[in-house]
Amino acid sequence: MSPIFRRGEKKNPAERVVTLIGKPGCHLCDDAQAVIEKVCAEVGAVWEKKDINEDEELYRKYWEQIPVVLVDGAQHDFWRVKEERLRRALTQ
Repeated sequence: MSPIFRRGEKKNPAERVVTLIGKPGCHLCDDAQAVIEKVCAEVGAVWEKKDINEDEELYRKYWEQIPVVLVDGAQHDFWRVKEERLRRALTQ
């Protein structure tokens, strides 16, 4: 079977890391954090927050998209975080 059609091994949500890239005073970042906190608490995933103003590379890469959500280092969402989509990404 082609690798395109094979499903990867299902990861344990407790081994997943969600990263929120945002900045202080950003209402969309606050909304995203609320969703991330809720979903990560439900599934047992770890999450972290990074200030885009403190990292030049993150600033260059994501400034126009904040808040940006990464799952295991890969971009998952930006601007708005959908609860069900994040939950699905962490449990599949």
